[in-house]
Amino acid sequence: MTAPNAIGTFKHEDAEDFLRHHAPFDRLSPDDLRFLIDRLTRIGLPAATVVAAPDLGVPDACHIVVRGEVMVTEGESAAGTQEVMLLEAGECFPIGALTGRRPPVYTFAARGAIECYRLVSADFHELLARSTVFGQFCNGYLSSLLNQSHAQMQVRMAQQATEEQSLNMDLGQLAKRAPFAVPATTPLREAFERMAEMRVGSVVVIDAGGVPTGIFTQSDLLDRVVLPGISLDQPVESVMSPAPFTLSESARACEAVLAMAMRGIRHVLVVNHVGVLTGVVSERDLFALQRVGLRQIRQEVATATDRDTLKKAAADVHQFAFNMLAQGVGAEQLTQFISALNDAITCRLIELNLQRHDLPTSEWAWLAFGSEGREEQTLSTDQDNGIVFDCPAGADREALRQTLLAFASEVNADLDACGFPLCKGNIMASNPEWCLTLDEWRQKFSSWIDTPEPTALLNATIFFDFRTLYGPARMADLMYQHLFRLSRANSAFQRMLAANALQVEPPLGIIRDFVTESEAGGPAFIDLKKFGSRLFVDAARVFALAHGIHAASTARRLRLAAQLPRGIGSEGEALIDAFNFIQLLRLRHQHMESSRGRPGDNRVVPGELNQLDRRILKETFRQARQLQQKLKLNYQL
Repeated sequence: MTAPNAIGTFKHEDAEDFLRHHAPFDRLSPDDLRFLIDRLTRIGLPAATVVAAPDLGVPDACHIVVRGEVMVTEGESAAGTQEVMLLEAGECFPIGALTGRRPPVYTFAARGAIECYRLVSADFHELLARSTVFGQFCNGYLSSLLNQSHAQMQVRMAQQATEEQSLNMDLGQLAKRAPFAVPATTPLREAFERMAEMRVGSVVVIDAGGVPTGIFTQSDLLDRVVLPGISLDQPVESVMSPAPFTLSESARACEAVLAMAMRGIRHVLVVNHVGVLTGVVSERDLFALQRVGLRQIRQEVATATDRDTLKKAAADVHQFAFNMLAQGVGAEQLTQFISALNDAITCRLIELNLQRHDLPTSEWAWLAFGSEGREEQTLSTDQDNGIVFDCPAGADREALRQTLLAFASEVNADLDACGFPLCKGNIMASNPEWCLTLDEWRQKFSSWIDTPEPTALLNATIFFDFRTLYGPARMADLMYQHLFRLSRANSAFQRMLAANALQVEPPLGIIRDFVTESEAGGPAFIDLKKFGSRLFVDAARVFALAHGIHAASTARRLRLAAQLPRGIGSEGEALIDAFNFIQLLRLRHQHMESSRGRPGDNRVVPGELNQLDRRILKETFRQARQLQQKLKLNYQL
């Protein structure tokens, strides 16, 4: 390394002001911060200076970037290395190498002229021993950053939860759904048909300018239409309640509650500043402002007698997830909660459909694949399911399959109606290709492993993450036994699966922090499913299939892989932290998209993240790269 140049007179107050704005120094005790500042020197280094590298041995100091950027590359300090990430002001390096008293994995070099605070190794280790905060930061670098991020997010989410679930919120925010309104001359038959089609309990009557003149609700139907024998050809104005009660968009929810109580009404019409209808708020909407609990949803699902009730329960799952985010629940637990509630909804839909189908008594089970199979569902997920069934001796297998397919088709349609979209790839139980006997599933698995061409490898990434959702688990267990027996013995399959897992690289940029995408001039984004969680999911699956790890979730697979001789070693918890952070970002983003009336996706915009979350995201991708390096090393790729 080029000899550092001391820069001017070191000012303690400048160092303190700088460090107070960056983790973990902002949380050091006054004594520990003073200890650190007393031992720092401020140095300047010219562009391209290699500060630490594998071939330079154990580093002799910790550096904290003050100005400029430090380029982190893989391999030794020779030319042609690949850049991993950039370190900016406030970031320190090389923490892992100093803590472990070993050479660093990466090369750290000045991208341009830089300035740093320098803490020699002996003082670094003394600070490590005396400061719990600094020790936790260095020994659990990513975990420490995640704790800070969770705390920040919990404050933001809790504040938003209070606002969204408060009777002080504006009616304009509460009435998000476009109102159903018709002209006064609309025939009753047409109005009722559209009410049924849109699944709403009221219709607002408006004039030519969109101003409400009346309202008709389901509760009016018996007294005003059925009992008097009113013809359905009559206009809706003949039975409507005239001069409906309205409130402005800026009125608060509590005003609507008071109006309902005082006037004995169940709907309040929301209008803009010129009196034009913009929304309808019902009693149910106001009740929905209350917190939705796990027990409440489970009870609602268990007692549901129709699809509409389960559709509402599916919406309640989203609100429950948001409440859990606001309470600081971690991503691993939260995705398990979401999966468990979605499981309950699916099972209840299956039970309701069983009442309408005369299925044979032979044994069968409904299987979940993909993220549902791993119990890692987020708020935006489609269907990935199938059926395994037993065909008794002498029974007509194809006839049995057709009976199950007819049943599965209705279950898939009901799931779609409840907010679980049909799979675009048709990986559903209603597809004859995925409604198979136990022997047929075994044959599928055998063909994919014995001939691991691209389609087979793609199938492995979907169908080798599975579990029983409804029915006996015995056949799924036998499927797993067969799968592990084949995968553990086939090193060529393992190697190709590992190579497939390496096809997608962490989106860390050479010039910028991240490699991003954009569409139609929109903001630059990263798809955190394709280029984030997938990096960990695919690698964990390789370890699971290679070593017979009978655990569905990625986090559990990584924990068990940490105990293997050729596993992931002591980095296991850091990898799990990284995976969970990406899942948390996905959940948070999907909730925000949903709250804005947009379909949730996984496209997170790095430019919209705060400094801490951007820093953690860089570290998570770095962890993903290390995980991929393990696969490269294990399979010589």
